[in-house]
Amino acid sequence: MSESSVRLNVFKTYKLYVGGKFPRSESGRVYEVTAKTSSGGTGKWLANAPLSSRKDARDAVVAARKAFGGWAGATAYNRGQILYRIAEMLEGRREQFVREVGEAEGLSKSKAAAVVDAAIDRWVWYAGWTDKIGQIVGGANPVAGPFFNLSTPEPTGVVTVVAPQDSSFLGLVSVIAPVIATGNTVVVIASEKSPLPALSLGEVLATSDLPGGVVNILSGKAGEMGPHLASHQDVNAIDLAGADAALAKELEIAAADNLKRVLRPQPVGDWSADPGTSRMTAFLETKTVWHPTGSLGAGGSSY
Repeated sequence: MSESSVRLNVFKTYKLYVGGKFPRSESGRVYEVTAKTSSGGTGKWLANAPLSSRKDARDAVVAARKAFGGWAGATAYNRGQILYRIAEMLEGRREQFVREVGEAEGLSKSKAAAVVDAAIDRWVWYAGWTDKIGQIVGGANPVAGPFFNLSTPEPTGVVTVVAPQDSSFLGLVSVIAPVIATGNTVVVIASEKSPLPALSLGEVLATSDLPGGVVNILSGKAGEMGPHLASHQDVNAIDLAGADAALAKELEIAAADNLKRVLRPQPVGDWSADPGTSRMTAFLETKTVWHPTGSLGAGGSSY
């Protein structure tokens, strides 16, 4: 090979995903991300990830709130189509995610492939639930009187998610998908030590049919951004999946200020196991409507 044909490596610039766009952190800060070895240690340098600031977190909440009305108002069937489309897009970029997940979690290629396949299947699984969860948690209630009494689920609003720290992709998908499947919008704090699969997921979401702002992905320190998001008056709920005990307690106290829904950390031995419906129902409200049946008396008269 001649000297003139030698090329410089083109390193990927990872950015945040906020409001359907890819901004750098407004602070200009970055931090080094290294590969994880099979023994659990740190390996080669992979990239510089954005170190998100309080301003980035506020911008993400603004974007999530702006997108909430349209996403919550979409039909459940349409949301299911979009979640399935995300799975399609991931399938097309499977090899990239196998490599990134393997480096992030210190897995062999075969094990990383199994994790990525499970994450793709998880999107499909939640896509199928979008128009069915209402039948599970809603229904007609028996009442004494000439009324229909109907309970239906509605999304809570803007949800902050502290993503799992050790499961950088399957765990991430497992906490994002149920939140948006039910019509909420989300601000995600990615795994601090392994944020690259999450930031790459933002690229997939941007090229799917998902409206900008429905999912917003921040990388950096959960301990730095978490308290601001937990106390933010326009955040309606918080999932503490990836928070340690001390941080979870701090965020739970901050969340009480505006009565946020809080999903406490729960030990998950295997993220590939059947997730059930608990993460979908955690961020649903119940609306009950009374309506006259039209019967005005025992004689059967009606209007």
